[in-house]
Amino acid sequence: MRTPLHFYTAEELKFLENNCKGKSFHELTKLFNKYFYLSLSVDQIKSTMARYGFKNGRNTCFKPGHIPHNKGVKGLHYSRETEFKKGNRPVNYKPIGSERINVDGYIEIKIKDPNKWALKHRLIYEAAYGKIPKGHVVIFADTNRLNLSPSNLLLVTRKELVVMNKNKLIYSDKDLTKTGKLIASVKIGISDCQKRT
Repeated sequence: MRTPLHFYTAEELKFLENNCKGKSFHELTKLFNKYFYLSLSVDQIKSTMARYGFKNGRNTCFKPGHIPHNKGVKGLHYSRETEFKKGNRPVNYKPIGSERINVDGYIEIKIKDPNKWALKHRLIYEAAYGKIPKGHVVIFADTNRLNLSPSNLLLVTRKELVVMNKNKLIYSDKDLTKTGKLIASVKIGISDCQKRT
């Protein structure tokens, strides 16, 4: 449930400023609510303090020599009955070869356990044409990220891709996109020549 918005009066803000020194947010919230007959949450008071720059002066950092509460408990088992057993697989486990579509709309394929995935179009390209050289990417010539036909996968340099995106040289027609790659390559060549001269 969403916390109702509270508009602070000048008196309430002054109270927070005057009474925050040395108190925890929990203590201050309790005091504030009791004084003004309100029921604000600790988070509301905390965010108001931060917004107005009120400091309680408390240093909550660990001091040198501090002993952590869990020191010496490494390897302890609190509930063996509910722990994962050796070789246990979670309910959402996907076997090698499983496919999924990622947030960018590309198909990924699981290539290794426990959780290694690769872009399927890159694997298909490498199976058909060989390793993708460094500084190159594989794009979909017809812009359809689900069309994994090797003839639809186009190898371009990162430089070419920038020029193609900038000049809108990627089309839904794969032949036009391939022509766009050539145009980008010529543009880069001209630019390189101009820089040399």
